[in-house]
Amino acid sequence: MTPHSSGRRLALFAALLAAVAAAALLSLMVGRQPLSPATVLHALAPHSTGAAADIVRGLRLERTVVAVAVGLALGGAGALMQALTRNPLADPGLLGVNAGAAAAVVTGFALFGISGRYPQMWLALGGAAAASVVVYLIGSGGRSGATPARLALAGAALSAVLLAYINALALRDQRSYDTMRFWVAGSVVNRGLDTLVAALPFLVVGTVLALLLTPGLNALALGDDRGRALGVRVGLVRVLTAAAVTLLCGAATAVAGPIGFLGLTVPHIVRFLVGPDQRAVVPMSMLLSAALLVLADTAGRVIGTGREIEAGIMTAILGAPVFIALVRRRKLVAL
Repeated sequence: MTPHSSGRRLALFAALLAAVAAAALLSLMVGRQPLSPATVLHALAPHSTGAAADIVRGLRLERTVVAVAVGLALGGAGALMQALTRNPLADPGLLGVNAGAAAAVVTGFALFGISGRYPQMWLALGGAAAASVVVYLIGSGGRSGATPARLALAGAALSAVLLAYINALALRDQRSYDTMRFWVAGSVVNRGLDTLVAALPFLVVGTVLALLLTPGLNALALGDDRGRALGVRVGLVRVLTAAAVTLLCGAATAVAGPIGFLGLTVPHIVRFLVGPDQRAVVPMSMLLSAALLVLADTAGRVIGTGREIEAGIMTAILGAPVFIALVRRRKLVAL
């Protein structure tokens, strides 16, 4: 990496950090009661009181922090999954990981009355891991192996089955229906910092793993044989990467429900800007995804007529056209 490219990446990294901060400030300003930047900053002061402080600290700050944390997790998970599978269409939502986590949590609530934060966290992680295994087993069957198209089809099929299963559970009673809406839509509203604190250990471990694995993923991009020649333990890197994806996706889904398309589209944007080096792609995907999720949540407050539009719906609306464009570009079929 030349000094010029290193400086460019550092500048882009700083710009993404600034974008996250700007998106967070905008989130604190925008709502039914618009606030100026000066009012927001004053409301964030430790001993500030009044209506503005109640709005900022009591309503908007928590959802903004949750959106940043969930966005970081989903962006990193998407970049890791695409690098691991060498599949540009890989995404925690598209490959059924989010649906697996959601189905596990809804099952625990609807059938066994499990509603605690930590039990739900373990259910989400287990569901995410199980969905990953099932999709890979289905997609790798046959002579052609786990091609990008087969994995995408397997993930779409599993997601459809799990969604039908969740809908069936929702017919049992009103409480199950309310829980189903939470997991299907995906939202950062009324999640609270206690929910994020419960997920924080999993998010931290997943993030540390993601950043530490980037050199090994660069070596695997050259092929398994070349990776082994460079001293990379291919099997271990794959297992740890899958573990990082499960931790990030499971924890993020346990906090906010299934939010799609961020993990699919953001890594492509970052690779277009900085190239295929995973040491830059993974952390920058995290930052860009965090900024976009905060902006999506903020936009959902503004464009909704009478009620807010959930962040998961907004990311789907914005991400679907990008996904279609990616499918139509043949040069993105393989990494």
